[in-house]
Amino acid sequence: MESYTRYIDGKKFETFLGPYRILTDQAKQDGGGGEGPTPPELLLASLGACAGHYAAEYLRARSLPLSGLQIDVHAEKGGRPVQLVSFHVEVRLPGLEERHRLGLLRSVQSCLIHNTLESQTTVEVEISTLRPEEIGIPGGK
Repeated sequence: MESYTRYIDGKKFETFLGPYRILTDQAKQDGGGGEGPTPPELLLASLGACAGHYAAEYLRARSLPLSGLQIDVHAEKGGRPVQLVSFHVEVRLPGLEERHRLGLLRSVQSCLIHNTLESQTTVEVEISTLRPEEIGIPGGK
């Protein structure tokens, strides 16, 4: 998997993921234009969408209805350096029978983003200098 992000202006960035384009910004009270979600909000959206995908797969495999399926994600900031220190994912579904709750829970907990957030993931950061002719080219290539 790979993405390419470039600075637009102010506190706004544009990210390309294959054929998709996502605009991120900061809230107006934080000096941004409020024209897109913040990076932490995208992380919450990613966790919610992943949990939703796994929930839907569980329900589909058992021919259970998906109508009304909703995933709410909440995160708390804290620590030094500041970070998201906890996440709460609530999968809501009308009429779910008790006998399916544990299976649905296990399925949602096997989501890639959930597993990544719970692991000791390594993030390497590298600083490179672009030549003027490389600006605007994904990966500077």
